[in-house]
Amino acid sequence: MRDIKSEFIEIYNENISRPGADKLLEYLKGSDFFTAPASTRYHGAYEGGLAIHSVNVWHCLADYLARERIKSVYKLEYSEESAAIVALLHDVCKIDVYKKSTRNVKNEQSGQWEKVPCYNFEDNLPYGHGEKSVYMVSGFMRLTREEAMAIRWHMGFSGIEDKNTIGNALEKYPLAFALTVADMEATYFIEGG
Repeated sequence: MRDIKSEFIEIYNENISRPGADKLLEYLKGSDFFTAPASTRYHGAYEGGLAIHSVNVWHCLADYLARERIKSVYKLEYSEESAAIVALLHDVCKIDVYKKSTRNVKNEQSGQWEKVPCYNFEDNLPYGHGEKSVYMVSGFMRLTREEAMAIRWHMGFSGIEDKNTIGNALEKYPLAFALTVADMEATYFIEGG
C-alpha cells in the first residue's frame, strides 16, 4: 500500500531546500495535513486525502512541465523546487478545517435512515482559498512572485473570483495555468472528484 506521508516527505526533501522549508515541513508533520481529507464530499473526501491530492498534483505538474511542447513552444522552464512548492503546498489552507462528524443518509436497501461519517468544514482563519495558502507558506519561507500567483490562482476558472482577473493572472503567470491544469487533472481524472 502507498505510504503517502513518506512519499510526500521524500519529494519535499529532494526538491525544496530554501530557508524556512525545514520549519514548514515540521509544521506540516505536527498538523493534520497527512490525515485531513481534501474536501468534505468531493475529491479526496477521506482520511489522508489532502496529502494524496498534493502528491498527485506534484506528479501531474511534473509531467505537464516535462512535455516537449511546453518547453519548446511555450518556453516554460521552472525549477524542480518551484514545481514542488506550488504542487505540494497549494492546499495547505485546508489544514485544521475539516472536522469529523456524522450525517443521516437513507439506506437504499432498507429505506431506513442511518448515521454515516462525514466531514464538516470549519475555517477559523477565513482568508480565502489560494490566498490563505500563500499566507501560510509565506510565514515559513519566501515565495517568488510566480509561485505566489500559482498558488493563489490554482483554482482557475472554478473559483468564484472575477473571470477577467483570473484570465489575466493565468496569462501573466504561466506557472499558475500549469498548476491549475495539474490540480484539475489530479482532481477529476486521478481522484475522480
